[in-house]
Amino acid sequence: MAMPLALAGLAGVALGGWAPSGLVEVWALVLLCLIARGDWRALALAAVIALAATQVLLARGAVLPDGLLRADLALVGHVESVEEEGRLSRLMVRVEACRPREPARLPCDSLRRVRLSFFEAPAIEPGECWAMTVRLRPPAGFANPGTFDYGAWLWREGIQATGYVRSEPAAERLAAAPTTLRQRALEHLDARELAPQTRRWLAALTLGAGERLARDDWELLNASGTTHLVVISGLHVGLVATFTLLVARALARLLVPRRWRMAVWPWWLAGVAAVGYAWLAGLQPPAMRAMLMTLVGLWVASGRHAPGPWQAWWLALGLVVLIDPLSAWRPGLWLSFLAVALLILIWQGRPRPRGVSGWSWGLVRTQLLLAPLMAAAVLLAFARLAPAAPLVNLVAVPLVSLVLVPLGLLGWLFAPLPYLGAACWWLFGHVTRLLVGLLALAVERLPLWWPSPEQVLPLALMLGLVAVLWALPGLARALRLGATLLLVPAMLGLTAPLPEPGVLRVRVQDVGQGQLIELRSATYRLLYDAGPRFASGYAPLRSLWPAGQRFEEVMISHGDLDHAGGLAELAEQHRVGRYLAPPGESIGVPFESCRRGQAWRRDGVAYRVLWPPAEVAHLADNDRSCVLQVTAGRDRLLITGDVGREIERLFLLDVARPVTLLVAGHHGSRTSSGPQLVQWLSPRHVIYSAARHGAFGHPHDEVVRRFRRAGSCQWNTALDGAVTFWLGREEGVEPAAVRGMPWRRGGVEGRCHAVESRH
Repeated sequence: MAMPLALAGLAGVALGGWAPSGLVEVWALVLLCLIARGDWRALALAAVIALAATQVLLARGAVLPDGLLRADLALVGHVESVEEEGRLSRLMVRVEACRPREPARLPCDSLRRVRLSFFEAPAIEPGECWAMTVRLRPPAGFANPGTFDYGAWLWREGIQATGYVRSEPAAERLAAAPTTLRQRALEHLDARELAPQTRRWLAALTLGAGERLARDDWELLNASGTTHLVVISGLHVGLVATFTLLVARALARLLVPRRWRMAVWPWWLAGVAAVGYAWLAGLQPPAMRAMLMTLVGLWVASGRHAPGPWQAWWLALGLVVLIDPLSAWRPGLWLSFLAVALLILIWQGRPRPRGVSGWSWGLVRTQLLLAPLMAAAVLLAFARLAPAAPLVNLVAVPLVSLVLVPLGLLGWLFAPLPYLGAACWWLFGHVTRLLVGLLALAVERLPLWWPSPEQVLPLALMLGLVAVLWALPGLARALRLGATLLLVPAMLGLTAPLPEPGVLRVRVQDVGQGQLIELRSATYRLLYDAGPRFASGYAPLRSLWPAGQRFEEVMISHGDLDHAGGLAELAEQHRVGRYLAPPGESIGVPFESCRRGQAWRRDGVAYRVLWPPAEVAHLADNDRSCVLQVTAGRDRLLITGDVGREIERLFLLDVARPVTLLVAGHHGSRTSSGPQLVQWLSPRHVIYSAARHGAFGHPHDEVVRRFRRAGSCQWNTALDGAVTFWLGREEGVEPAAVRGMPWRRGGVEGRCHAVESRH
C-alpha cells in the first residue's frame, strides 16, 4: 500500500491545487459508489485523496480577500520568527484572532499565518504574543523570467497575507515568550565566549537555526552548492539516530550478551532521539521531513517486518505529503527524495564495501553520481548552477557529517563538563574556518552560474540523463561512456539565444511601483530606468541578474526613486558603458545629458531621443523625462517616461508611425497618455509598468478605456508579470508574459481582448 498511499496523497494535492468546478459534488458521488461496491481499499485511498485535497483547499480559502486591501485589521498572534534589517523588522506571525476595525468589512478570521514589516519596532522575541493593527494584501511577488518566485514561496510556506504594522494605535505585547529548550540552548550559545562565525554555524548545524547565518554565509553556501549541509536534514537527524542506536546496542550487548541482537529497545530509543532532535530544531518542514525519513529508515534497517527500500521510499513520501500537503510545492522535498532514490539505485544489489579503501571509493562514487542529478534538480528549482559543487561536496560532505556535526553535538553533550565541551567547540570553530576558506577558494575559481531561462530545461534534462545512465545497474560500460561523450559536448555547447541583427528583444520587467525596461539586440544592451528602491532599502533590480552584467548604456528617464532607485545596485554590481539622464538631474553617478535629436544605431536597430530639449529649467521633474523611440525593421517602440499630456503634444509630430509598442507614460496615470497621443499613434500594444495591489490604482480607468477605443492590446505587469516583445522579425511581433493568460491572445479576428481595468 505504500506506493498507492503516496500517489493518492499527490493526487489529492493536485486536485486541491487545480480545484476544478464541481469537485466536491463529483467527489461525493465517487465515495457513494465506492461505499456501495464495498471496496474498502479503494475507499481508504479515496479518503487519503480527500484529506490531502481538503488541506490544500483550506489553505487556498484562507488567502486574504481583495476586499480587505488597505483596511485596518486588529490582529492578535504569536511571533514565530524575527529578521532584523536595519530599522525594519520582518515578523512571521501565527494568527490567533483577526477582525476588521470597520464593521462593514469582510471577515479575516480565516487567516492563519502572515508576514509583516514593522518599522522601528520595539524589542520583539520569537514566541511572544502581540496585538497590533495591520494593513495586509494577498500574497504575491514579482514575476520575472528566471528569478526567485516570491509569491510561490509565500504559498508553499502557508502565508496567506503580507503587509505592515501600523504605528497607530501602537502594538501591544500581550504575553512574553515561553521558555523552550531550543531558546535556552540559543541563549547558552550567546553567553559563551565564541567567535561570531563559530556561534552562527553551531546554531545552524546543531539546532537548525539557519536564521542565525549572515547573508554572506548564505551567498557562499549557494555559490558552492552546499546549502543542504546547514539545513537540518536527514544527514543531521540520521547521525543522531545512528549514534544513539550504536550506543544503545553496545549497552544491550553488555546487559544481555546472549540476546542483544534481538533487543528492540535500542531501535525505539534511536527513533525517540530522532524525534527529539527534530523537535529541538523547531520541527520546521526540512526537520520534519528528515525525521519521518529517518524513522522509516530505522524500520527498514531493523529488519523486523520491515518494507523494502522502495516501499519505504514511497511510504515516507506519502506520510510527508499527508502531514504537510503544501510541501509538494517545496523544492527541498523533491531534492531530498530524488537524492534518496538515487542512493537506492546506486547501492541496491551491490556488494557491501570492505575496508577503508572500499568505503572511501564507495562514498566518492556515490557523491560523483549524485552530483549531476542534484545539479539538474537545483537548476529546475532555482535556475542556477554551482560548478564547484561536485568537487567541493567530495570534501565538504564528509567534513560536515563526520567532523563538524559530531563535534557540535558532542559539545552539547559535554556542556556540563566545561573543559571538554569547550574543547569540542574550539575544534569545531577551527574546522569551520577551514571549511569556509575552502568554499571561498572554490567559489573564487568556479563562481555561481546563472544560465538564461532558455538554457535551464535542456541542461537539466541532460544532467539528469547522465546521472541515470551511470546509476542504473546492468547497463554496458560502453553505452554509458558513449552516451556521456555525446551529452557533455552538447551541454558545453548550450548558449543563451541572442537576437539576430536587426531584431530587438524588449522586456518590461515586473518591479512593482516603478519602471525598468531592458532592450537587447545581438551585441548591444540598454536599460531604460533602473526600477524603484523601497522604504526598506530593497531594490528589485537586485533580483533580476547575477552580478557582473554588461550594459552598454543606461538611460534614466528622471531622478524619481521609482525610476532611479536601483542605480546604486546597478553601479555596484554591474558594468555600464554610459549613463544618460535629463540635464540638471542628480542621480548619484556621472552621466551625459539626453537631449532631443540624439540618435544612434546598433545591430541594425535605430535609437532616437525625442525629449527633453536643451533648456529644461522651466520644466517640472516629470516633464524632463527622456523620451526614447526605437525602430527595429517595421516595428517601433516608444517610451515616454513620466511626461504629462502637455509635453506629449510638443513631440507628438516627431514620432514615426505606426507605433507597434508603447510603454504607457507615468505607469498609466491619467496625467499622461492624453487623447491626442492615443488617437494619433493608435499603438498596437500598450504596456503599463504598475504594481500589483498598488495604492495608486494604476492604470487609471480613463486611460484604459481610451486605449481600448483605439484598438490597442493592453498589458499590465501587475497582472501579466514581466512582458517580453520581439521586434523586427519578419513573422511579426511575438509577445509573451510570465503569468500566462490563455484568453488574452484569443478574441475576435485574433485581436487581443482582455480586462485590464478594475472596472
